[in-house]
Amino acid sequence: MGRNSKSGSKKLTAEKLKSQVLKYFLKNPKKRMNSGQLIKKLTVKNSRDSIDHALKTLMQENLLRHIKEGKYVLNNKAASSLRRHSRKGSSKNLYVGKVEKIKSGSAYIIIDALEKDVFVPSRYLDNAVNGDEVEVSVTFVKGRNPEGKVNKVVKRNTKQIMGKIKLKKKKALVVSSSRRDPLEVSIPLDKISTAKSGDSVLVDITSWSEKGDLYIEGKVTKVFSDLDDHNWTMESILVENGFSSNYPDEVLKELDNISGHISEEEIMIRRDFRDILTFTIDPDTAQDFDDAISYEELEDGNIEIGVHIADVTHYLKPNTALDKEAYARSTSVYLVDRCIAMLPEKLSNDLCSLKPNEDRLVFTASFIFNKKDKLIQEWFGKSVIHSDNRFTYDEGQASLDNPNGLYHKELTVINKIAHKLRKAKFKAGAIAFESDEIKFKLDEKNKPVDVFVKQRKDIHMLIEDFMLLANKRVAHYMATKGQGKEIPFVYRIHDEPDIEKLADLSLFMKELGIKLDLSTPAMIANSFNKLTEKSKTDPAAKLLMSFAIRTMSKAVYSTNNIGHYGLAFEHYSHFTSPIRRYSDVLAHRILYKNLMKDYFVDKNKLEAKCIHISGQERKAMEAERDSVKYKKVEYMKEHIGEEFEGIISGMIEKGVFVELSRSKAEGLISFNDFDQDYKIQPGRYKAVSSNNKNTLKLGDKIMVRVVEADLENRRLELELAD
Repeated sequence: MGRNSKSGSKKLTAEKLKSQVLKYFLKNPKKRMNSGQLIKKLTVKNSRDSIDHALKTLMQENLLRHIKEGKYVLNNKAASSLRRHSRKGSSKNLYVGKVEKIKSGSAYIIIDALEKDVFVPSRYLDNAVNGDEVEVSVTFVKGRNPEGKVNKVVKRNTKQIMGKIKLKKKKALVVSSSRRDPLEVSIPLDKISTAKSGDSVLVDITSWSEKGDLYIEGKVTKVFSDLDDHNWTMESILVENGFSSNYPDEVLKELDNISGHISEEEIMIRRDFRDILTFTIDPDTAQDFDDAISYEELEDGNIEIGVHIADVTHYLKPNTALDKEAYARSTSVYLVDRCIAMLPEKLSNDLCSLKPNEDRLVFTASFIFNKKDKLIQEWFGKSVIHSDNRFTYDEGQASLDNPNGLYHKELTVINKIAHKLRKAKFKAGAIAFESDEIKFKLDEKNKPVDVFVKQRKDIHMLIEDFMLLANKRVAHYMATKGQGKEIPFVYRIHDEPDIEKLADLSLFMKELGIKLDLSTPAMIANSFNKLTEKSKTDPAAKLLMSFAIRTMSKAVYSTNNIGHYGLAFEHYSHFTSPIRRYSDVLAHRILYKNLMKDYFVDKNKLEAKCIHISGQERKAMEAERDSVKYKKVEYMKEHIGEEFEGIISGMIEKGVFVELSRSKAEGLISFNDFDQDYKIQPGRYKAVSSNNKNTLKLGDKIMVRVVEADLENRRLELELAD
């Protein structure tokens, strides 16, 4: 990517760059500029791609207008809403954001254009409910967090609710089971299906009447006759986050017409890997095998390793009901006990799944390495494979460890190359962010009887490294293909960290003996890697890793390739999981067309899809976290009165949060439990007693007793052990 080398310039985060671009247009309201012209005017080191990204974002916010040939001009009408009010050091702006309600009934509005969420008291929400997109007037006062008032609801995002139905004389009522926003929905009696009073039901919302008090109407689409608490909770978590375990009837009808037969004509137009050693390595519970690895020693002594990805687009045709449903979902959702697949089972677990001993259609990224393990050649294209074996991760690791293990020699060579790929990645400045992944052992009634942290071994990282390689090289191919003209593509981007957000973390890391060097993004990455190394033996450092991750930008999908900071890749995409990610489906379609000739899609439309997919990804992650939190509390419900070791993991005015060392469940201890009054220090990393003699710090070990496990609110109450 090109860099501006003006002396005294610096590289800005995406948000600050956008602000600089907007300021330029506000000062020059009649100027018509493209990214190439702007990069000469702004004293920044950001790439032209980064400025393109800022221009596109400002256009989507209606602050700029696109003229032609990449040129933009200020949208004077919309920009007038940005006028500043200097009285009392405050200013007001109009923004569009998403409502995230809290228990009190108030909400935070999540606005991509702002670094801090906007607090809105319940009385100023104006009928907005959790998940809605709203227009909000934001007040900025120096030294305070932004606050706002909702002007109007732009889009309702709640499509379904779950709850118990009550039949009345003229209608039925269902109050949603949502903890954050218990909506009441009115159901006409001819729309209740077979439901009886007290039944648990799924309701589709059909209309919103917003004059005066909020009035919502719906219809019952499913009656749950015998759901236990576990399954009710899991279904509720799905619905609350906008997902469903059911597929529309028109989607299921289309599935009937999809054949798994692979014709000879189809095989003839593909590269044939069926005689090459090929295997899959997946978790033991997996049923959708979307990637396979092949291994071949070539006559010249080089090694060809193929990364074969399920050819979902062979079956998933654009604009079909099946495709529209896959896009609407955009991702599979993984709860503690189930996967709600983006694609129906016939595709995800059967026709697209790379099962052993069956011919399967794939999209391949194949790499040739020389005798020094250097990548010297690559090939992308449609092919056909025949997997020789399905390894679980444990089986693959056993074969790697045992000289007599199945395909031990081949796995050893692949692992050696993977280690070199990994080493090069970290040498380039990648960050080794690793957080504990919690797994549960459930009994026949889905009760958690044990909890453990998933172990990452060489076999896990071997697969990860080759998936990263495929994703990276596909992105590089697309980014450099257009002979100077950009070909729109779906990139996975990750912005550089905001130095200001890291300031408080820097002070606390210093107390742990780790200097957080904020001088450059590369030095920040180096500091984080030292923290990762320390976290292997120090629980406090491991906890700080989670805080470090929170200070980072979130990786998202975008057509504007600003690179991936966390991986230290200039070009990165998602290509390797089309069964469970719609981003990869789009990548396959665009890449395949471009293997034949330059193929251009509408960048604005593709960017809109990227924004939707990124949003769905966040919802799926929230659902997964909620299900894990529920099971942690359920597990601890069997241990009321018992004592556990934990570490202080957070602080609020009321007390300190403690994460239990083994189960990773988190609960609150009130400051009233301590024999001193405590005051939290700036940054919320420590609290000091009123006599200044005692300090509570994040990461401090502490013995606690479990007092209560509140499943409904996913909350533990703890007290100090004697």
